[in-house]
Amino acid sequence: MNETDGRGPGKAQQRLDVPEPRVRPRKGLPRAADVAIAAIGLALLSPLLLAAGIAIRLESRGPVFYRQRRVGKDGRIFELFKLRTMRRGADPVGVGTAVTADDPRVTWVGQFLRRYSLDELPQLVNVLRGDMALVGPRPPLPDEVARYESDVLRRLTVKPGITGLWQVSGRSDLSWEDSVRLDLRYVDNWSLGHDWLIMARTVGAVLGHRGAY
Repeated sequence: MNETDGRGPGKAQQRLDVPEPRVRPRKGLPRAADVAIAAIGLALLSPLLLAAGIAIRLESRGPVFYRQRRVGKDGRIFELFKLRTMRRGADPVGVGTAVTADDPRVTWVGQFLRRYSLDELPQLVNVLRGDMALVGPRPPLPDEVARYESDVLRRLTVKPGITGLWQVSGRSDLSWEDSVRLDLRYVDNWSLGHDWLIMARTVGAVLGHRGAY
């Protein structure tokens, strides 16, 4: 996962010009469930977010949060929120360089946050804003979408999720091709029960911190 310095790019372009995929859009968890779970989660986890923010500021200069442009449902551009885990200015805007195990750009606090996926918690705000769902495909970067073949664009028929098949199947241990394959499998085989199963598997994935670089 790449990071900017927290300022984020401009918002001039709000939607990518992508063809309409020829597939019936799938729906995930009801929007009301997404909002309720995200709101309760933010309320319960606010002390943890405050402590993480203080630790980030004490260790390194720069903002607590960073924003990065991602592509959501139907090609709409939105700003994804995360806790900053890298030194300020460590990575350029765009695809940049993938984070690896023991990456020197990641701060000590950042290593802890990534290990337990705590840096992802601010994405609950994205769920409340309607940018994301709790479960769905991984939110891609605009440069990544530009490389999609037409068949892969059906990833954009649903909202991206905080968690999903990619996240519970190995995350950064998997190749880009594997992440695309898993996201397409999710879109093509969606069921409400599958969403609840992914959420349950997320607990084990976080505690096992496989692929959490």
